[in-house]
Amino acid sequence: MNTLTLSSIRQILSGFSLKGLGIPALVLLITAMLVLPFPPWLLDVLFTFNIASSLLIIMIAIGTRKPLEFSSFPSVLLFATMLRLGLNVASTRVVLVNGHEGEEAAGKVVAAFGHIVIGGNYVVGFIIFAILMIINFIVVTKGAGRVSEVNARFTLDAMPGKQMSIDADLNAGVIDQETAKKRREELSQESDFFGSMDGASKFVSGDAVAGLMILIINLVGGLAIGIGQHDLSLAEAGRIYTLLTIGDGLVAQIPSLFLSLATAIIVTRVTTSESMTEQATTQLSNPSALFISASILAILGLVPGMPHFVFLLLASGCAGIGFMVLRRTSMPETSPAGIARAAAESGIEEPKELDWDDVDQVDLIGLEIGYGLIPLVNPEAGGQLMARVKGVRKKLSVELGFLIQPVRIRDALNIDPDTYHIVLKGVIRGKGDIRVGREMAINPGQVYGALEGVACKEPAFGLDAVWIDPSQRDHARTLGYTVVDASTAVATHLNKVLRDNASDLLSHDEVQQLLDKLAAKSPKLVEDLVPGKLSLGVVTRTLQNVLGESVSIRDMRTIVEALSEACGRTQDPDQLTSIIRPKLGRMIVQGLVDAQNGLSVITLDPGLEQLLHNVLQQSGPNQNMVLEPGLAERLFSALREGARAVEEQGHPAVLVVSPAIRPWLSKAVRFRVTDLTILSYSEIPEDQMVKVIHTVHAESKQ
Repeated sequence: MNTLTLSSIRQILSGFSLKGLGIPALVLLITAMLVLPFPPWLLDVLFTFNIASSLLIIMIAIGTRKPLEFSSFPSVLLFATMLRLGLNVASTRVVLVNGHEGEEAAGKVVAAFGHIVIGGNYVVGFIIFAILMIINFIVVTKGAGRVSEVNARFTLDAMPGKQMSIDADLNAGVIDQETAKKRREELSQESDFFGSMDGASKFVSGDAVAGLMILIINLVGGLAIGIGQHDLSLAEAGRIYTLLTIGDGLVAQIPSLFLSLATAIIVTRVTTSESMTEQATTQLSNPSALFISASILAILGLVPGMPHFVFLLLASGCAGIGFMVLRRTSMPETSPAGIARAAAESGIEEPKELDWDDVDQVDLIGLEIGYGLIPLVNPEAGGQLMARVKGVRKKLSVELGFLIQPVRIRDALNIDPDTYHIVLKGVIRGKGDIRVGREMAINPGQVYGALEGVACKEPAFGLDAVWIDPSQRDHARTLGYTVVDASTAVATHLNKVLRDNASDLLSHDEVQQLLDKLAAKSPKLVEDLVPGKLSLGVVTRTLQNVLGESVSIRDMRTIVEALSEACGRTQDPDQLTSIIRPKLGRMIVQGLVDAQNGLSVITLDPGLEQLLHNVLQQSGPNQNMVLEPGLAERLFSALREGARAVEEQGHPAVLVVSPAIRPWLSKAVRFRVTDLTILSYSEIPEDQMVKVIHTVHAESKQ
């Protein structure tokens, strides 16, 4: 048989902690009070302990600066309520069994409280006790329960906005990952706490109802037992059992009232760095209010028939306190005492000198949303917008050839709840309205029926659309609609805005990183170009021009090689752009060819193209081409009609012109003819099959 050594016994005992035995012991005590009879002396001890514990709880609640500092309060409230009810059951047993023996049958504490309240008049004593019950149940408990319910609902509703604020601060670099994790944990604890308090307030209200019912049971049962079993007279039984019932109820209701007050204090606390006492002392020290109150009390004290001494005494006290507060607040701020008072009492720091940290930089890319769209960015509520925005950044970074900066998403109270703004460098470049919980059915041009819903415009391309219920998704698709959810609609719009403004997203920093990345594989190529032959600013401006014409800069090696060859002839970014584009011809054309690898194009009438050449030569190489207004309007109108005709045939609108006029024409039609790509003859690879399907004429109509 194995024997336990001294060291093994110590090891076993070390696994136990006296701290962990407190709650189980309390549960066993409550269970014992519900089942076993307790002697009166033990009830005295437990009643006193109950009062002491309730006093401790309310003192902690008063000194708490924010609710989470007393996060165990719901559990403590549960056990304190059960302890009080267990004592009620134990004392009721003693009152009904031994009440006939006299006033101290349930202990000296119950008898003492009964004598204090009754004071020789049982009717008055019963009425006073009933008033205490009404105060506890109707006023304190009901109010605390309502505040708990509202706090729980508002806290849960505010969670998405707070989580988004944490994510926004993390993305902006205001806080680090560890701080964000801590703030998320605090937010989760806060929601759990107020949710628990909403349920814990029901303990308090139920406790008050149980106390009233136990009072009636004690009184009626005691009279029946005293008269029927112990042959007491009605007067004697009424005297003994009324005293014991009211004493027992009072010794239980006082801790119950303390717990109700503690609950009300916790749920009505406003989270600050001050305790309730400090807040009240600071905010109630109002000289104007004290002087007005003193004046009113003095006037009432002078009214004939009023107790003059009491009113005038209180008026003098209010006026004296007002003078003291006024004297403290008027203390010179420049004196050492004034500075000390400002630092110690008001907590207001001396204003510091402004520096550059006080000047905020605008976000490169921002997405402002109304508070009604907050669920879209809350992953716990099923929001997918954060993931979709990240997907847009990744897709554009791959397609454009440089890293798109993070998108800062934040809520904006100055816009409509269902509206969002896409902001680039502090300027709104796109906006739209979104219906959370619905899906957008977009009309691609040909559908086979109508849908029930809210008519709208697709924000990215302005197509006709309808907001429908998710249950209509399959039906809408069978009718030919393209159905997307709210997050996808916002992400699509963001993708279009970023793509259209790609040149604004590229700065010197991104270009330097691209060159550094290329230098890791081709160091000599980059070293010879920047800064020896071209400055970083010229390279950046050239790449911005390329992006502005919807051309990717993924092939940085080819671009840098072309710049190295051309920098000896010119350093003008516009001319360098024209030199780079033919080198990227295959990349430009690959997205424009059809399934048979053919390129369908639009051309200008030879006479019109020659006219544009002549005008350009007359304007000079460094001047803007100026067309006669009528000719310009006819040209742009013909280009719009040609682009529409080609697109109706299922081909992308591609206009091919001579290299000399392509740069000017590209800038001229960029905002006048949408979705028109302009190429020069030199940008089309020699082996590319080309088919002319439309010719643009701009003759005047007679």
